[in-house]
Amino acid sequence: MVAFGFMNIIGSFTSCYLTTGPFSKTAVNFNAGCRTAMSNVIMGVCMMLTLLFLAPLFSYTPLVALSAIIMSAMLGLINYEEMIHLFKVDKFDFVICMAAFLGVSFISMDVGLMLSVGLALLRALLYVARPAACKLGKIPNSSLYRDTEQYPGSTPIQGILVLQLGSPIYFANSTYIRERVLRYIQEEQGVSDSKTDVIEHLLLDLSGVSSIDMTGIETFVELRRILVSKGIKLVIVNPRIEALEKLTLAKFTDAIGKESFYLSIEDAVQSCRFSLLSNKTTIEESLNDVQAGV
Repeated sequence: MVAFGFMNIIGSFTSCYLTTGPFSKTAVNFNAGCRTAMSNVIMGVCMMLTLLFLAPLFSYTPLVALSAIIMSAMLGLINYEEMIHLFKVDKFDFVICMAAFLGVSFISMDVGLMLSVGLALLRALLYVARPAACKLGKIPNSSLYRDTEQYPGSTPIQGILVLQLGSPIYFANSTYIRERVLRYIQEEQGVSDSKTDVIEHLLLDLSGVSSIDMTGIETFVELRRILVSKGIKLVIVNPRIEALEKLTLAKFTDAIGKESFYLSIEDAVQSCRFSLLSNKTTIEESLNDVQAGV
């Protein structure tokens, strides 16, 4: 690669055509057992002799014969084990690989490259537009909180929903995050009206959120408004410095209250439990007063 680049730089001063190594020539050299770039010199001499003395003999060679030579050489370059490994590990990577291979083999190199790059960009956009979010539960006999799907033994906390967001929040995924959080709340509360299913505190772990834009902040404002109408308090846990600075500049920290920010999930859970216990005690005292008055 360095040699080709240096050759084109020097050649550009004398109006030479750009030169590169085609895939077909690489395949033929590899199958012929070539090991060094000296094979190009020998091949160039042979091509010169062929064009000067043997060209008339090959003038009527069908293109399909030349294509068959290239295709047979290409088959020796396929790494079947790597393709099987891709299929086992990541199906989408295998699809990208096959799109590039089939496009280059049966259409053209440009089409194959565009197909593979387009699929790779589509995959990146899907990851960005639908960021990872999970519900956390407490690992028994510890202060750790982990994904309830990955750790089925983790236990949820009554009255408290802990969610973890794992990507930057901006205009491309803010709507999805809001809808996903509300769906988690709906799933947690269930279809029954049992008071044990009522969520009173929502904890958002932002340790994986590296940045947030103004649309993301507006999403948090709207989410808080919806939660307030449902009687749910929003709590933020361990925001990154970049996200926290923008939340502070946007006055979101003042709107939600600095007491709603915590360094760890355990601290936030303990505070929410104390709040739940205080509210329960207050309600019981009020009921006792009412019964005493009656």
